[in-house]
Amino acid sequence: MSKKPETNSGQKLGLWMSTALVSGNMIGSGIFLIPATLGLFGGISVLGWVFSTAGAILLAIVFARLSRIVKGTGGPYIYARKSFGDLAGFFVAWGYWISIWSGNAAISVAAISYLGFFWPGLAENHLLSGLLAISAIWLFTWINTFEIKKVGYVQLVLTILKILPLVAIVIFGYFYFDPGNFKPFNLSGESDFSAIGRTAALTLWAFLGLESVTIPADKIRDPERTIPRATIFGTLLVAVIYISSTVAVMGIISPEALTTSTAPFADAANTIWNSWAGYAVAGGAVVACFGALNGWILLQGQLPMAAAKNDVFPKIFKRTSKKNIPIFGLVISSILATVLIFLNYTRDLVEMFTFIIMVATLATLLPYLLSTASELVIYFRKHKKYGYKQFIAKSIISFLAFLFSIWAVVSLGLEIIGLGLLLLLAGVPFYLWLKKTPHPHESVTRNP
Repeated sequence: MSKKPETNSGQKLGLWMSTALVSGNMIGSGIFLIPATLGLFGGISVLGWVFSTAGAILLAIVFARLSRIVKGTGGPYIYARKSFGDLAGFFVAWGYWISIWSGNAAISVAAISYLGFFWPGLAENHLLSGLLAISAIWLFTWINTFEIKKVGYVQLVLTILKILPLVAIVIFGYFYFDPGNFKPFNLSGESDFSAIGRTAALTLWAFLGLESVTIPADKIRDPERTIPRATIFGTLLVAVIYISSTVAVMGIISPEALTTSTAPFADAANTIWNSWAGYAVAGGAVVACFGALNGWILLQGQLPMAAAKNDVFPKIFKRTSKKNIPIFGLVISSILATVLIFLNYTRDLVEMFTFIIMVATLATLLPYLLSTASELVIYFRKHKKYGYKQFIAKSIISFLAFLFSIWAVVSLGLEIIGLGLLLLLAGVPFYLWLKKTPHPHESVTRNP
């Protein structure tokens, strides 16, 4: 008797839902806040977007190729483990897991911050804001206990809704476009090279999540074709939306007004259509956050489940419900996100959001760094099979993505790097404790 597959193909995610998972996880709170931050730099920040976009596309290609080379669930975790062994796999899983649940805390806080546009005084009521942010996390945790395809439908609808206000600003905003807002081109007072580097680092947060569809690989229909296409399509779609919408907002709002705006897209909508549009765009921002939160909560259960199946996370994380949902991973991760919000709810919402996303960005860059290095190692081991010319051709993109990841880590600054290292090292005792008990089951081979 043949073994029944864990997930019926009819319940798996196809190309559109997979692309929505990628783009939906990227289009979250970042794009709605970043233009105000970039206002300090002026038009040169557009070049920062171009630089971070180039790096994101390089990383998307790397993840697309790795999904074909390395089979299994877990994305960056499984790639690092295949090339560098259990310890590297654990650090990636540990760091990425931290980035997911802490990032979910930040996204939920941002969603509640946008709700303040409709609910004056909400931002000043820290306790109520914290409780609403926690409620949002648990609402989408509950949604993610449904069958994976139903979660995919929610993500597809939310992705479409969150893109609409951005596209509207792009289409209609250029009728109100003032080229004078881009003069002088560099407002920062820094060298052009430094300004481009800093703005690229700021915009990188908005691209985190491009690897999303590689993690629940066993939930994807025809993964060898769907994952690469969804990864690249999703990244390109988001890059076009990011750059065009940012340029539109900067062309509508003067640099002076942009730097003091707490809702730049809503302010741009007010200029085009009057006050009602501001509310519509603010509503779109809330939907964007909830869409990102839905997708990332899906991943906060899938990644530790993959690590637990390879015995580098506790066994409880690989337990699934009757619908094959890693319910324990979802719940434990949401509990940690709840604790993080509870410990910081007395802070200003924007201050708490900024602090958490910097830590989450660093924790995500480690998987990116090791994934690009993993592809280089795999190609080197197979260089005789490929021949040196093909080996060099294949390795160029991997090497450039590797250099981009290193640069991105350095650009975050010593304080964030130090804090990130402490969080990563905190996992070492946990790893050593897990390795005390021998585990005969190994589902991932380390030799390509």
